[in-house]
Amino acid sequence: MVAASTGPVVTVFRSRLRPDAAARGYQQLASDMESLARSMPGFVDFKSFSAPDGERVSVITFDSIAHQHAWRLHPEHVAAQQRGREDFYDEYEIAVCMRVRHHRWRLPRAGLGNRSS
Repeated sequence: MVAASTGPVVTVFRSRLRPDAAARGYQQLASDMESLARSMPGFVDFKSFSAPDGERVSVITFDSIAHQHAWRLHPEHVAAQQRGREDFYDEYEIAVCMRVRHHRWRLPRAGLGNRSS
């Protein structure tokens, strides 16, 4: 059973690729999974970053735990997870997080102000 959520759910996916991941088709599958995530109900945002030491971080946000759970269990995503373990990743770590507090600051410009929630 999935717990009720009152706000966004952020998944932080930290990983390191195997040296042969690109040759095994990693980029195509990653692109396909990003497109699939973006098409899911409740999708909010997807960002990926790479560090100089080879660690990669993807931050995926859904509007609720129910929508994040649906993404986690989508059959194509489950198959991609298995393929990732078999063909692409040396290691990975996943943290699914509920928003506790949110603050945003922007340089004031005409018509824009600072917002917090």
